[in-house]
Amino acid sequence: MMYLLTERGDKFVEYITRITEFNKEQEVHSTVQKFTQAAIAACAFGVDIDTFDQEHEKLQMIDRKMFTVSFGRELEMMYPGILNKIGGSLFPKEVAAFFLNLVEHVIAQRNGEPTNRNDFMDLILNLRKEKHISGPMMENDDTERSLDITDEVMAAQAFVLYSASTMGFLLYQLALNPDIQDKVVAEIKEVLVKHNGEMTLQAVLDLSYMSKVFDETLRMYPIAPDLRRKSSSTYKIPGTNITIEKNQLVKIPILGIHHDETIYPNPEVFDPERFSPENIATRHSCAFLPFGVGPRHCIGLRFAQVQSRVCLAKLLSQFRVEPSNNTPRQFSYEPRRVVLYPKGGLPINFIKRH
Repeated sequence: MMYLLTERGDKFVEYITRITEFNKEQEVHSTVQKFTQAAIAACAFGVDIDTFDQEHEKLQMIDRKMFTVSFGRELEMMYPGILNKIGGSLFPKEVAAFFLNLVEHVIAQRNGEPTNRNDFMDLILNLRKEKHISGPMMENDDTERSLDITDEVMAAQAFVLYSASTMGFLLYQLALNPDIQDKVVAEIKEVLVKHNGEMTLQAVLDLSYMSKVFDETLRMYPIAPDLRRKSSSTYKIPGTNITIEKNQLVKIPILGIHHDETIYPNPEVFDPERFSPENIATRHSCAFLPFGVGPRHCIGLRFAQVQSRVCLAKLLSQFRVEPSNNTPRQFSYEPRRVVLYPKGGLPINFIKRH
């Protein structure tokens, strides 16, 4: 899918060039959302949506409904499984219908057969030709399980890739930390020279310092502030008198762990070197949980990492980000959003490089 991501990255840079001719200051989250929506539409659902030249109210509506706290979501948090028992859903019916209709439309357009586009829909249509997926569900588990690939299953998999991006927070921190931004840009130039100016998958993987910046952004601003899991067995926490009973709901405070001074000294300081191999080795494997961990970690992890790096490499090659007169140094989060989102937005300046 790299060619799809690089095409959207080029269009995004063209879009930034146009809008900053009139106003260098732009709200960073809503601006980069243009890229993520275009990239996800192209790669996950196999449709070309021009989010740069016109507003797509339907996508904006779906985004709000997906990531806004609802009564049903709160009820499910308190009583896991209750929505399934009463025929409810975490998401409004129009959200599920939107994704299912979109997938059915793409399948019909392709006559149920994969094309040479090589997007997510092609990959899963190829699997569908095999009638089902089979294989072990977890490491060290030889049990064979199968899953019929219905339209609903395909829509569910594509839905997971429709995730929030961390690029807004990352660009905000680069604007506040020009020395870190300079290191990122220097690495982008070096890697592009090494790969003859082409943004290949290997070029993305070679952006090691950007990877540290990406992880430090996720540490400070994890997409989901907490996780909820149900214990599979009874477990007594060592050194305490606390016992977690089997099937008990456990809330894992990711935002709290990521800002724990005993794990990350001076947690409010943006420091990518926290994620050097040497520093990572000193921490517990569960001290960093932006995508969860284990067999139930977010399947959109690699896609999010690649699409973000492609966009950032394209953008920072031609633009510098700086604080504007309205850039806040402190802000609060929007309380009704399921994922972390800055209340009031984060305006920054996009300055064209010469």
